[in-house]
Amino acid sequence: MRMTKPWIAMSLAMGLSTAHAQNNFEQSGLVGQLEGPMIVADPAQWPKTFHEAPALTALVKAGKLPPVEQRVPAEPMVLKPLHSIGTYGGIWRRGFLGPGDGENGNRIRAGDKLLFWDKTGTEIAPSVAKGYELSPDGKKTTLFLRKGMKWSDGSPFTADDFVFWYEDMNGNKDLVPTPAPEMVINGKPGRIVKVDETTVAFEFDEPYFLFPRLVAGDTQVGGGQSRLQSDGRELGPYAPAHYLKRFLPKYSSTEALSAEATAAGYKNWVQYFQFKSDWRLNKEVPTLSAWVMTQPINTQTWAMERNPYFYAVDTAGNQLPYIDKVQLTLAENPEVINLRAIAGEYDYMERFIDLAKLPVFLENAERGGYKVHLDPGFNGGDSMLYFNLAYRQDAEVRKWFQNVDFRRALALGIDRGQLNEAFWLGLGAPSTPMPAAIIPESPGEEYRLLWATLDVKKANAMLDALGLSKKDSEGFRLRTDNGQRLRIQIDVAQTLTPTWPQQAEMIIQQWKAIGIWADAKLFERSLFYTRVRNDDNQMTIFSNNGSESLFLYTTPVLPNDPISSQGGAAHAKWYVSNGATGLKPEDPSLLKGYDLLRTAGSLNEKDRTKLAQEIWKLEVDNVWQIGLVGLSPTYMGTRVVNAKLENVPSRVCTSQHCRTPWSGHPEQWFYKP
Repeated sequence: MRMTKPWIAMSLAMGLSTAHAQNNFEQSGLVGQLEGPMIVADPAQWPKTFHEAPALTALVKAGKLPPVEQRVPAEPMVLKPLHSIGTYGGIWRRGFLGPGDGENGNRIRAGDKLLFWDKTGTEIAPSVAKGYELSPDGKKTTLFLRKGMKWSDGSPFTADDFVFWYEDMNGNKDLVPTPAPEMVINGKPGRIVKVDETTVAFEFDEPYFLFPRLVAGDTQVGGGQSRLQSDGRELGPYAPAHYLKRFLPKYSSTEALSAEATAAGYKNWVQYFQFKSDWRLNKEVPTLSAWVMTQPINTQTWAMERNPYFYAVDTAGNQLPYIDKVQLTLAENPEVINLRAIAGEYDYMERFIDLAKLPVFLENAERGGYKVHLDPGFNGGDSMLYFNLAYRQDAEVRKWFQNVDFRRALALGIDRGQLNEAFWLGLGAPSTPMPAAIIPESPGEEYRLLWATLDVKKANAMLDALGLSKKDSEGFRLRTDNGQRLRIQIDVAQTLTPTWPQQAEMIIQQWKAIGIWADAKLFERSLFYTRVRNDDNQMTIFSNNGSESLFLYTTPVLPNDPISSQGGAAHAKWYVSNGATGLKPEDPSLLKGYDLLRTAGSLNEKDRTKLAQEIWKLEVDNVWQIGLVGLSPTYMGTRVVNAKLENVPSRVCTSQHCRTPWSGHPEQWFYKP
């Protein structure tokens, strides 16, 4: 724990005092202005001729690829680069933590999303789709695709790829036990209609004004190209029908596919299809992304190379991306990634970078040939403690988790100031989970520290009043059912914030003052989420990054994703199935929150904002999660960037729906010659 103190001393020596941290931080040059390339919407300003990377020109000459003008869509996305037209070549070096770190690559490939966001993360921007239209009654969202767009194997990308996803993947119970929840509004499922080859309509029987933002957000329908995972999660809402059809019984036979699956080493055709649809593992599956996988995630080096059919060009007609390849090298843990970043072994790395090491990064920047950028987030919880309100393995622990005063008492027993100094260099803000004041959905600053200030005396009195007054010889409170010590476990994922294990240990030490015994256990990311899906976790420590756009990423507040909802997977199942499966919450405040959430999709933006404020008030006052420290660059907001990498924004949106690093549009980055 005390190892962070020298870094605090170094920050003070550099003028980053904790008293004036944010001010000095802003003036340090490390926090820039939000910026990014410009999308040129006027076809009259589009280039008339096209150019490509030298390696692709060689393939054209060899007859292995058609000319670039036949590969680029008739309606490309034209980007005016941030600073200058780039040059081709180079490898983007990066780190990853193994097969459980798939999100690392998802974000690099976020160019396959149908709609995206502007540099601020507030306005919808085109991407795979050139635009959209929402009907006046809110019941239909129409997407307009790019004429002449192709998959990475050269096959046409059309509306048929959406119909295939909706009917043959999302509608197949063997493949997708829980269909995409965003395709349902007020309990009524929507449908996908092919208008023509390049026009797709999402139609609903109820007003669904929120839907376009869900398509652009971090949701299942906003997830870009669909793939099926072994954990039951599906990302959609389109897939390469021409490639995947043959792996479905509808277009073959169960017997033939089962035999093929067995021969390939899979238990059944479902597992076989999961593999075939997963770009991280299967090199053959076509994609729309800027880079195509060439070495799978379950190897020491996860590698990708440029997509010769990528749909974007710069204003000079150069097909993007500029960078030839992406290479992610396996690291055994986040600490190794930080050490390699300090040594200058990465070209752009924000994932797993530890803000507490900022002085070390700055000291080694010139030697390592990199720059450091800081992107403060607007989310209230860079670190939070999640109660699993659906936990059922231990009736005594469940009883206390259902008690709001127990949750409040644990929140009052935490010294957030100590956490802030130790792990945020004093630059974060002790806070409830609510977003920054500038976010319209914020409920008001009176909720910033509600149940979020250290008050050991009050916490002890509240726990005593609940009937937890008996203690053992070491001062820890005893269970009311068998007289043994009440024990709580905090699950920690080996993931984005390297200091989460140490943060959990500090909280455990602080809780001794209120008689609460807790333990922290570290889990590899895949195992961590297996426990989440099964509701084996009691508490977890994680971020609520992205929750500042509440209806784009609701999971950190109200559990609505059975795969990743740390607040209760069974409650999420209950919500998305409209009560057909899962577990109905006992907490009346949670039920009220779900009732509000159900109405959100049908509301206009003004009314949705008011509703979000009400949900935040419920969340903060009822302590569904315990906020710790937030509003800082901790969560993927500390970027280490090769000094020779150009067109990199000085500041990017780091929110979950912005999908950093794609929020900086890496397709237009290039290396100085």
